Amino acid sequence: MPLGDVEQLVMLALLRLGDAGFGAAVQREIAERAGRDVTLGAVYTALARLEEKGYVRSRVGDPLPQRGGRRRRHYDVLPAGRVAITEAWRAMRALSRGLSAQLDG
Repeated sequence: MPLGDVEQLVMLALLRLGDAGFGAAVQREIAERAGRDVTLGAVYTALARLEEKGYVRSRVGDPLPQRGGRRRRHYDVLPAGRVAITEAWRAMRALSRGLSAQLDG
């Protein structure tokens, strides 16, 4: 299944974050690295779609005192997700090859 734009950003952020991949951290990572303002709602919508597609798995972490004892939901990229983001990455590289003068200009 193809990945949407926000889904690609979320997947790449999750890969960068590793075990620290949770909603707000993903949102910050996208803002800092991609310069994109993605709402937390859009991040969680993308995470839910990615989980339905079998590309990520969620797990509930330990209770955190700074969250009033609430648990944080973490997300891990599954092998099928790695394949999907790799295919999207390759397609983007192939399409953009040779366009640097037009894109930088």
